[in-house]
Amino acid sequence: MHHELHVYEDAPALADAASRYLIERARPDADLDWALSGGTTPRATWSLIAGRRARWERLTLYQVDERVAPAGDPARNLADLAELAVATGARVAPMPVEDPDLAVAASRYGDSLPAALDLVHLGLGADGHCASLVPDDPVLAVSDRPVALTAPYQGHRRMTLTYPALARARQLVWLVAGADKRDALARLLDADRATPAGRVEAGASLVLADRAAAGPARGSRP
Repeated sequence: MHHELHVYEDAPALADAASRYLIERARPDADLDWALSGGTTPRATWSLIAGRRARWERLTLYQVDERVAPAGDPARNLADLAELAVATGARVAPMPVEDPDLAVAASRYGDSLPAALDLVHLGLGADGHCASLVPDDPVLAVSDRPVALTAPYQGHRRMTLTYPALARARQLVWLVAGADKRDALARLLDADRATPAGRVEAGASLVLADRAAAGPARGSRP
């Protein structure tokens, strides 16, 4: 698939651009459904959105993925999402990873998703993973449901959106920062299906990256 690439000089400039883009997309006159990823790269973006006093009362925030861990565990992505919701007034629909029957919980969360998410934010791992679609995991082959469980990865099983859910998204927005992501980003932009991220399809895909991730030869600031 084609990715529209915008490159910014450093991580702060990337966070600023991403925050402004998301604030513009969250229309106050429409009910919208987004799914957001966790991680260190978007944290600065969420902080800027909160500081700009964005009001997102008609927005529902779903999770792209979540680690199977107890409530309050620092490994969970939910804490950052909850803080963003408090700052903006958005509603949060957390993944039910504390449910003792995870398979049923994943199915229930999938049933709660809209037919098509208006926007999905994705990060990119140095190993080419996105969401919790990680190399060699059986979850990569899931084609019959929008949410599934992974095998253990970096110490945790995960609940994650699957390729079918991502493919139905109206807009994908990737945030990619750091020199360690340069190879993974190049493979994403080349739609290299040997990496999990390279297999993602969607109606539209926007990649916002810093110069360290994009390299000197890729793109420019719009």
